[in-house]
Parts: sequence; C-alpha cells; structure tokens
Amino acid sequence: MTALETAGPAVTAGPAPRIERRPTRRNTRKWGEISLFAGPAVLVYVVFVLLPVVLAAYYSFFNWNGLGPLDRFIGLDNYTRLLTDPVFHRSVYNNFFIIVLSLLIQGPLAILIALLMNRPLRFRGLLRALIFVPYVLSEVTAGLAWQILLQSVPPARWGPVDTLLQAIGIENPPAWLADPDVVMWTMFGILTWKYLGLAIILMLAGLSGVPEELYEAAALDGAGWWKTQWYITVPLLGPTIRIWAFLSIIGALQLFDMVWIVTGGGPLNASSTMAVYMVKNGLNVTQIGYGSAVAVVLFLISLVIALVYQRFALRRDLAGAITGGVR
Repeated sequence: MTALETAGPAVTAGPAPRIERRPTRRNTRKWGEISLFAGPAVLVYVVFVLLPVVLAAYYSFFNWNGLGPLDRFIGLDNYTRLLTDPVFHRSVYNNFFIIVLSLLIQGPLAILIALLMNRPLRFRGLLRALIFVPYVLSEVTAGLAWQILLQSVPPARWGPVDTLLQAIGIENPPAWLADPDVVMWTMFGILTWKYLGLAIILMLAGLSGVPEELYEAAALDGAGWWKTQWYITVPLLGPTIRIWAFLSIIGALQLFDMVWIVTGGGPLNASSTMAVYMVKNGLNVTQIGYGSAVAVVLFLISLVIALVYQRFALRRDLAGAITGGVR
C-alpha cells in the first residue's frame, strides 16, 4: 500500500505580462492617409458649418447690430421675443404647411407620373427632359417669371394668367399673390412646378431597380397593372420615396429664395417662412443678435426633425451606418 502524498498549495498564475504595442509603420501610414484625404473636408466642415452655428448661438445672447463690440448681453431675451411673436408663429406654420402638402400631394403625384412614364411611350426621353427643365432654372429666373405671370396688384390687376382665365370664362380670378388666404396655396403651386421634376427623376431612378422577373410573375398570376404597381412597385420604391421625403422636408424647412423673390413674405407676412423672417427681422434691420436667435431655432428644428426621421423612417435604409443594424 502506497502512501498518498498531499498536494501542496496551488500555484496561481500571475498577471499576464503587458505587451506594449508600438505604433508600426503601417499604422502610421494608414493614419497619415486618412488625415490627408479627410483632413481638408473636416476643416471645411468645421469652418463653414460648425463654427457659424457656434457663433450664431453666441451672438443670439446679445443685443448686437453687427458693428462694434459685443457688450450688451441680454441673456434669453431674443428667444423670449421670438417665441412670443405671432409673425414667427405664422412663419413656422407656413413651413409645416409646405411640408404637409408636399408629402400629401407632390409625392403621390410624382410617383403616379413616374409610373406612367416608366411605360413604353413615344418621345419618353423628351418628356423626361421637359419635366426636368423647371428644376434646372434658377430660383431667381423662375420666381420673377411667376411674379410677372401672376401679378395682381393695381394698376396691373390682370396678369397673363388672369387674362387667360378671363378668356375661358372665369371673370374674377383670385388675387394670387395679394390675397393672404390664397398666397400660400399659390406658393405651393409654384414650388410644385419647380421641384416636381426632381421628384419624378428620383422615382424613375428607383423604378429602374425593380426586377423585371417580379412583373412577369405578377402577370402570370393574373395581376392587373394597378395591383402590380401597388403590391410590387410601390413597396420596392420605398427607399427612394423615403429619401425624397427627407429631402423635401429639409428643403421646406429652409425655404427662402422662391418666397423672397415672388412675395417677399407678404402680403401682411402671410407667406413668410422662418428663413424669410430671419432675414427681414435680423439682417435687414441690423439686429444680428435677434436674427442669430432665429437661425438657432431654425437649426434646432431642422436638426431634431432630421434625426428623428433618420432614426425611424430611414432606419432600414441606413442600417449599419447609423443604427448599427435593424433588429
């Protein structure tokens, strides 16, 4: 019988020696290339995007006319004045008025026209070019043209459009640009004429990515044209529609040039937008501090809407870029 030897205390392994990683020549070269290519873009972004935002936020706390030292600190007075101004409330309403109408009218109209133009048509290329022409025109040219066509201020009470309407029997057409109850509908019509072509081109680009096999399978199953579009084309067009809607929302929030040229925000501020309000009450009257407060509010509204839209509407399309994957 052999005696059992008792085991001694266990010897625990000590902490693993730390391996100091020294930057290799490959990593140094990698970061050098990243800095070389991304550095100029980052510099431009900081100087022309972030720095103006920071400066606008800083100026908004002062009563400053743009000249002289910043020595009249007034805290949140500019924001209090802004948020209690009925004209600013009307401007915000007008921005969202354009957004809602764009999503409810422009989007479906662009999809319908794109579906029709995606079918075999004679002169299809020419039609696409003609539809896109208004978007190519500058806002100044288009705005001045529509201002002349719709002029309804004495002594030129009847512009070319009104004259045409009278010729077909409409004796008393509305004052398109002078009636506060009509002017925003007029502006929406002008904006639709200007930007519908871009929406149609985007939809046509999205339609080109729909596989033909799906249409053939739907035809074999006996689906008609409308059912095929509703159950196959429109769902597959979803990413394009969401991107267009995002661009349309941001564009409507920043709407300035066309309104400024056609109406200047009038009559009686009925067509004013946030950007128009900012220029009229900030730059034009040398109240840079107040105008900066408007710019900050406009920036925050746009930022919040953009982030919320990207988080919930573009989540699937941007999977991996922002959300880290769709669950």
